[in-house]
Amino acid sequence: MDLLDSWTARQEPVVRVGAAEQVFASLRGAIEGGQIPVGTRLDSEATLARQYGVSRTMVREALRSCTALGLTATHTGKGTFVIADKVARDLKLGKYSASALVEARPHVEVPAAGLAARRRSNEDLEALREILREMAEEDDIQQWVLLNTEFHMTIARCSGNGVFESFLSDICEAMANQSSTLNLLADRRKESGDEHARIFAAIERGSAEDASQAMTMHLHGVECALGTIVPGG
Repeated sequence: MDLLDSWTARQEPVVRVGAAEQVFASLRGAIEGGQIPVGTRLDSEATLARQYGVSRTMVREALRSCTALGLTATHTGKGTFVIADKVARDLKLGKYSASALVEARPHVEVPAAGLAARRRSNEDLEALREILREMAEEDDIQQWVLLNTEFHMTIARCSGNGVFESFLSDICEAMANQSSTLNLLADRRKESGDEHARIFAAIERGSAEDASQAMTMHLHGVECALGTIVPGG
């Protein structure tokens, strides 16, 4: 029995509350601890799902976060392989890295929030209000992540600036991957909820200055959270 077989044989099904977090923590711990050596091809999503007693969606989310940390890489038709036993210095989020998002987002989302405060319609406000309501009631991380991305994209649309809207559309997948990983490692949904509420309140009362400042603080919070999970952060 090799190391991977020995490790998988010891895995117990995880509870469904926080299932993705627990699968991720188990895989990460085994990779960093050497139980799953660099170069190993992981079992399929279906096999891992059976071993942990969770859905393939939960396994997929855990694997996505392992890839974001630079621990694994997935090759179409070949599988997912362990490529490192230490977290990379930057999150790999698909098309863009976390550091690229941190550098770029303030230059677009801060002015977009300010413009949204000036230009939003009653329909825009209702759309944002409904997104925040759904986020506050959502327990599933992936659904919350989708709503989070929708909130930011809606603000860009409310700005009335097509360039800002196009930018958010281009980075939405990387934003979602980043949010998923952050919530698995450093759950800040409550903090994000408070920050989103302040952004919305400023947009609702038409204060461009307050909306821009609230967005600045929100993006700073995201940057700080990222700093806690990458080396040298």
